[in-house]
Amino acid sequence: MSSIESTLVGEDLHLGYQSYTVSQGISVSIPKGKFTVIIGPNGCGKSTLLKSLCRLITPKQGQVLLDGKSIHNMPTKQVAKAIGLLPQTATAPEGIRVFDLVSRGRFPHQGVFKQWSEEDQRATVEALSSTGTLEFADRGVDQLSGGQRQRVWIAMALAQETPILMLDEPTTYLDITHQFDLLDLFRSINLEQNRTLVAVLHDLNQACRYADHIIAMKQGKVVAEGSPKSLITESLIKEVFEVDCVVIPDPLSGSPLVIPKSRHDSDGLSSVSAD
Repeated sequence: MSSIESTLVGEDLHLGYQSYTVSQGISVSIPKGKFTVIIGPNGCGKSTLLKSLCRLITPKQGQVLLDGKSIHNMPTKQVAKAIGLLPQTATAPEGIRVFDLVSRGRFPHQGVFKQWSEEDQRATVEALSSTGTLEFADRGVDQLSGGQRQRVWIAMALAQETPILMLDEPTTYLDITHQFDLLDLFRSINLEQNRTLVAVLHDLNQACRYADHIIAMKQGKVVAEGSPKSLITESLIKEVFEVDCVVIPDPLSGSPLVIPKSRHDSDGLSSVSAD
């Protein structure tokens, strides 16, 4: 187990669905106040691990500890005040307005004697503004494009204002402009508000640019953990993704830049040499 100071820890997790086992014996420690990204090939258990850390699935064995306490022994609202989640797929109630959906992120902060407040209004409007969806506030969610709906779901997670935010493939359906806009937003939230972020990303170079800490997975196991500069090497990418590549410093950020090799690359060089 990592010795990194953490508020969220998974110990000896055996994860799966009914009789199907995805992972066995996973132990991870999420660095407090950092941006952690989980990488790995499709089907390796990234999203399953993320779901276990926010109590969406119950481990078959092992435990998840939030501030030293088992997450499965905590009241639901207490967990919801600590951990927000942007799921990979989500379905909005038919006909619901954007503002109303985003405002549902405030549910953990309300109760029988504490209904909608000025604080709820502020948090909802700020979440809409930060994701560029305030202009859609009065429109139905089902009237939006896939990318617009994705940003609305992100706004709902932000409105929850939790110290820990889980993001399962948050850039799905988004064009490259909105991908970087949102990753910049997440990084700002992490740095300026000292919030702990954990994201599943497929783009290795985005992971390297934005993450403080990377968890690399393959076939249901954690292969390696560490900072992008210490972790991302040509040999690791070969081991995890079975892809030959070159890793160089990103000329803008200095983070590792992964350049996959194509079988046509050598042909191209040969033809240039022949000419």
